[in-house]
Amino acid sequence: QVQLVESGGGVVQAGGSLRLSCAASGSIGSINDMGWYRQAPGKQRELVATITRGGDTKYADSAGGRFTVSRDNAKNTVSLQMNSLKPEDTAVYYCYASVRLVLVFTFRDSWGQGTQVTVSS
Repeated sequence: QVQLVESGGGVVQAGGSLRLSCAASGSIGSINDMGWYRQAPGKQRELVATITRGGDTKYADSAGGRFTVSRDNAKNTVSLQMNSLKPEDTAVYYCYASVRLVLVFTFRDSWGQGTQVTVSS
């Protein structure tokens, strides 16, 4: 009923930049928080950055001023600009949104399928 579709992953050299985008579609009533998580091989999924509907942001320490999350409420999209990428940023990045469907009163976590980001040294 809700689809989150990511784009923008790929392979980049250390020090480079990538921009991830995610669009939510379906029977959406409203969206609270949106953001990005990532999962490296052999590790648990971890928060990268989130943004509230009002624009308040939260970042993992590892994002360290290198990443910027933004959203467009009118288009139900969220983006992650990643600069000064490091090999340790290599992971599958997942889009996240807390979504309330039309005619439903509660919010539910929704996830994209993931996009691979590989940073070579």
